[in-house]
Amino acid sequence: MSINVTKSYLPPMEEYAGYLAGIWERVYLTNAGPLVVELEKSLKEYLGVKHLFFVNNGTIALQIALKALDLKGEILTTPFSYVATTSSIVWEGSTPVFVDIDPETLCINPELLEAAITPQTVAIMATHVYGNPCNVEAIEAVAQRHGLRVIYDAAHAFGVMYKDMSVLNYGDVSTLSFHATKLFHTVEGGAIVTNDDDLAHRISYMRNFGHNGPEAFWGVGVNGKSSEFHAAMGLCVLPRVDELIRRRREISELYDALLADTPVRQPRLQEHTTRYNYSYYPTVMPSEPVLLAVRDALNAADVTPRRYFYPSLNTLEYVGHQPAPVSEDISTRALCLPLYYELTDEEVQLICSIIRSAL
Repeated sequence: MSINVTKSYLPPMEEYAGYLAGIWERVYLTNAGPLVVELEKSLKEYLGVKHLFFVNNGTIALQIALKALDLKGEILTTPFSYVATTSSIVWEGSTPVFVDIDPETLCINPELLEAAITPQTVAIMATHVYGNPCNVEAIEAVAQRHGLRVIYDAAHAFGVMYKDMSVLNYGDVSTLSFHATKLFHTVEGGAIVTNDDDLAHRISYMRNFGHNGPEAFWGVGVNGKSSEFHAAMGLCVLPRVDELIRRRREISELYDALLADTPVRQPRLQEHTTRYNYSYYPTVMPSEPVLLAVRDALNAADVTPRRYFYPSLNTLEYVGHQPAPVSEDISTRALCLPLYYELTDEEVQLICSIIRSAL
């Protein structure tokens, strides 16, 4: 039996079918249906945020956030993230300027931000890497000194708390991904979170073509809506998130114990993180040749880890190379090991045994 880097959690089929029966009865499939409204309300309560808009994926969440903030210019961002963080900036007509990462937390290094600011800088877009919070207070201080907007790509940070508050409450906007591989998922989906009432107003129209009633338009918009079917999956998964995190923590702690005396290391969790979600199990190998040997040994046993994130985004052809030596180094050595609710202790022991033999 193959072991993948992740496996989507599916709730009991009969529970999902119960929601489907209601959809069939109402014949209300999309356009802010009752399940979408219920999911948004439940997510705001669970996450402790003021405004949350359920959209059809995490990338459109980033794009709408950029558009709602009316950002045009240079955006300071991390080279160590999924490609959507960079591509959304380029797609919306702005220029990504890469700021290297902290070698311990792997998040953007706030000490390097001010040196990268120019008269064209309009915002900072930082990623909570693997759900590990950025140094949000240092980033906010830089942003306030220079009048910059802040967007957090929080695709990995569902349920994460910093100083006993949702990390999603920092910055002007945070965005989430609810892709099938995520801790909390709606098969495909995402969300935009903000505490700014005026910004929330713009986002609410922008995600629905700009509609202000059936025959009027508030302004430019896009189709960022999601369906009742996706909301139904979210309503099934959300009550189980705490249990999913509990088991993921157990698995992560077993990995920690079994790899403790090896040269394999993990990123350092940001200080004052009062709740981590164990969305991934990232490792940093001693070198790229060691990473490749470990990956190949695992693949030979039908185990599939993932080089997450590789390559460093500052090396993408369409952005022009901008040096980021720490990210470039870490990206060649970072490997996420399998982590999901149904992974057994015996499978973790097998994975670690293979890694130890390959080192």
